Order: sequence, then structure tokens, then C-alpha cells
Amino acid sequence: MIRDLIENNRVWSARKTDGDPEFFRRLERQQSPEYLWIGCSDSRVPANEIVGLDPGELFVHRNVANLAPPQDANYLSVLQFAVEVLKVKHIMVVGHYGCGGVAAAVDGQRRGLVDHWLHPIRETYAEHRHDLEAIPAERERLDRLCELNVLRQVRNVASDVFVQDAWARGQALAVHGWVYSLSNGLVTDLKTTITSATELEALI
Repeated sequence: MIRDLIENNRVWSARKTDGDPEFFRRLERQQSPEYLWIGCSDSRVPANEIVGLDPGELFVHRNVANLAPPQDANYLSVLQFAVEVLKVKHIMVVGHYGCGGVAAAVDGQRRGLVDHWLHPIRETYAEHRHDLEAIPAERERLDRLCELNVLRQVRNVASDVFVQDAWARGQALAVHGWVYSLSNGLVTDLKTTITSATELEALI
């Protein structure tokens, strides 16, 4: 099976070169994406494919349940590099319906280290408990929690000093919240775009 993956790589590389002989030479010279994607590690959510972008056009950070925790050095390093070095113009926080991480956060089972990682989702559930528990069907309730998690992570990103400093120096930067549907491959914009510190204050 590993050999199959290497062969797939050879076919993919040839296909890219056949369509655009300079493709890899351009990638070698420069990385200049306008977008940062903060998404879930789920193998069913391939960032570039979903939005139809080639390698080099989308800077990607993925983790379990698409979190943007202010204490995570990995996420913060990606955010700083994207904002200050690459000068991306858009940051998309992208959750997905049917997220196993979101479900695991609130199902009452213990799994070890990941329980600590998923703690912010339990906090979001507690914050919105009344509205969530008014949704009778479990799947719809978890889908709504996926949306609420994205909204919280959008606020986390927009609140971060790297983003705040970018806005303060006049850098054009927008933070968006999306949810992807595994059932039809479509992205839903949660209409929570933030483009300035003032907009963040109004949202909070």
C-alpha cells in the first residue's frame, strides 16, 4: 500500500507538469498564499481540494476539532508566520458537521490526553447548554455545537495579539467562520467575518 502511495505521487507530479511545465519551479521560488486555513485533522476534510486551490495557494493548520487555543504554541507559530511573514489576507476557521472531536468532547467518555485538548468545546457546550439541550435530535445538537465551536475559535483568532497588531498597523486581514458538510461537500459561511478590532468588540 505504501508503494501505491509513491506511485500515486509519481502520477500526480506528471499530471501537474504536463498541464503546467513551470508549476513546481514556481513553487520552489516562492510561497505566497493569501489564505490561512485552520481546520480539523479529519481525513475527510482535504483543505485544498474543498476550495479548489493548488499547492502554494493555501497555508494550512489542522488539529483535532479545529481549535485555536491561545496557549497552543503550534497554532500560534502558524498564525504568526501566516500573518507577519506571509501577510495572508484571509483566515478561515473551518469546522465540519459530524466532527468526532466535537462529539467526543461531550459524550462523557474518557480517552486520555485528548480530553484536555477538547476542554474548550465542553466550555462552549456549558455556555450554550440551554439552547443546545432544547434541540431534541442528537445529530442536530452536535451539528449546532460544531457551529458554536467555530464561532468561538473565530473570536480566539481575532483576539490574538498577532491579529490585533496587524489591524493596528493597517494590514488588511479578515477572519471567517465556515462549516463543511461531509454529506454534500459544501461549505457554509457562518456570517461571522471580522475585519477589525472594532468589529470584534461589537461581536463580543
